[in-house]
Amino acid sequence: MSAIPVADDVLDADVEVLSLTEVANQLGLSANKVRQLLRESQLVAVRRDGQLYVPSSFLAEDGLVKGLAGTLTVLSDAGFDSSEMLRWLFTADDTLPGTPIEALRTNRGTEVKRRAQASAF
Repeated sequence: MSAIPVADDVLDADVEVLSLTEVANQLGLSANKVRQLLRESQLVAVRRDGQLYVPSSFLAEDGLVKGLAGTLTVLSDAGFDSSEMLRWLFTADDTLPGTPIEALRTNRGTEVKRRAQASAF
């Protein structure tokens, strides 16, 4: 079994994070399934105080935020590591406006993925 990739904690202290158990409960999944999502790069986790956490903004009421997994794939294909992905998703972009993760949460995924693809150049 491959190790779970963990990003550096590049998030601002005010970014709400959830433990893997909390993520599993919110999604109605087992903790092992959440670890699988992390290994498959459908989610990104950070380590704080020795524990893994996922930004709560990656979750919607009915599952993962639509377009998140695809955006992570595009960023990975562009050469971003997990820490760079988090930094990109949570950095404000005046032309969106807001952050890419906020745009994904408001169903503007096409624009976010377009920008992710463009960031590879």
